[in-house]
Amino acid sequence: MSSTARLEVALAGLGQSPRIVTFDQSTRTSEEAAGAIGCAVGQIAKSLIFRAKRSNRPILVMACGDNRVDKKKLRALVGEKIGRADADFVRERTGYAIGGVAPVGHTESIATYLDTGLWVHDIVWAAAGAPNAVFETTPEDLLAMTGGARADIAVE
Repeated sequence: MSSTARLEVALAGLGQSPRIVTFDQSTRTSEEAAGAIGCAVGQIAKSLIFRAKRSNRPILVMACGDNRVDKKKLRALVGEKIGRADADFVRERTGYAIGGVAPVGHTESIATYLDTGLWVHDIVWAAAGAPNAVFETTPEDLLAMTGGARADIAVE
């Protein structure tokens, strides 16, 4: 089963049925995704996987495409030092490749934090399991589908 198909199954299990849009060009970065979609970079709900250093657990952060994550704020939420995850860690722990990490449908349960900046937008676009696929949603639906926590974690 493809990563995008796995996401569709996960979304259906959550009562969600957004239309997944695939592009001929990459949507791997926030800028590429916004250009392909024709929306503001801030409307891209980028998925970033961090690695908790002591426990080695994955942490998913979803933030506006034009914001950076404050690692000190994230560390305070997680309760331990964190670092960026490499491509192998991301693939192994989420089932997705970097640039296509969807908010749900991971290979294991992942602690998730959604930056409050997402709520500036009525509509956001999230990765749909492949580096050229996205789906439209709302910050509230992202929060509900991930079971995540809303947190102020953007760099000020």
